Amino acid sequence: MALRVGFIGGGGITDTHARAAQTCPGIEIAAFWGENTAKTERLAGLYGGRAYERMPDFLAHRPMDLVVVGSPSGLHAEHGIAAAERGLHVLVEKPIDVTTERADALVAAADRAGVRLGVVFQDRLKPDLVRLRQAIAAGRLGRVLLASARVKWYRPPGYYSDSRWRGTRALDGGGALINQGIHTVDLLLWLLGPVTRVQALTGTVLHRIEGEDVALALLQFESGAVATLEATTCAFPGYPRRVEITGSEGTVVVDGDRLVAADLRAPDPTLASPAGDEGRASAASPVVADASAHRRVLEDFAAAIASGAPPACDGREGRRSLAVVEAVYAAARAVGVGVA
Repeated sequence: MALRVGFIGGGGITDTHARAAQTCPGIEIAAFWGENTAKTERLAGLYGGRAYERMPDFLAHRPMDLVVVGSPSGLHAEHGIAAAERGLHVLVEKPIDVTTERADALVAAADRAGVRLGVVFQDRLKPDLVRLRQAIAAGRLGRVLLASARVKWYRPPGYYSDSRWRGTRALDGGGALINQGIHTVDLLLWLLGPVTRVQALTGTVLHRIEGEDVALALLQFESGAVATLEATTCAFPGYPRRVEITGSEGTVVVDGDRLVAADLRAPDPTLASPAGDEGRASAASPVVADASAHRRVLEDFAAAIASGAPPACDGREGRRSLAVVEAVYAAARAVGVGVA
């Protein structure tokens, strides 16, 4: 029997989710709801399903098994809780919400309702990154010592000024770190384990927004490894995300979402592959041209519903990156030592 999915939101990311769902065997598009009815009607016209003007009517649509939440970040928990309370499984776009308090409320609501909760962190299903995680777990890098992660992207002024929510504290939770950089925070946690301590600086240097458009952090991991993290939307024209990880037995480099170098004492040519285009496109534009990674997330979540196994990123896992982001913001606010 097909899994019938509804979508909350009418923006670009919901378009991506719907395009992904359209290509998934065993998944049917049921309905759309968002605050902008014209947008959801357009999506329903493109991808099928019914567009609703009122959220309660959308949540009452049947048959519907699963809701994908793509509304502004600060509404994720509110919308996810409403869906869970109607017995619907919930897959929420990153971040899970903009505070860990709200994230905890969503996790608790899903637990009470007995529904599955997942968070869209598609890096966890990208083939090169899966192989990298396996290599680290197998000790191919030896003891991980240090890492650097750079998300030097660009967003033009209109990206923020034409939106009611991007860059606001209430609905975006901040700026470049919680929106663009959080994928890389999750990747570091998934690859290297828990973060125990942070130091940070943030700034708003180019865009006229409440949140930051530059964030710099030092991360210390439970393992003893350390990392630097940069996230910005100021770096014209936009460069692919780059992650370098050094262990006692060598170094690996990720460009965008591809492993492009693996310099190990015991060489393994299967670890490196040519750089792809997906990470490069994201660096300069919020539009996701290739929905294949989101398709993997939907397929994984559908399999989790069917089997009862955890999805690639459940609610508790999705909370971890948000907790690190909160710690970075808190550390940045605490910085105040001047230079004589």
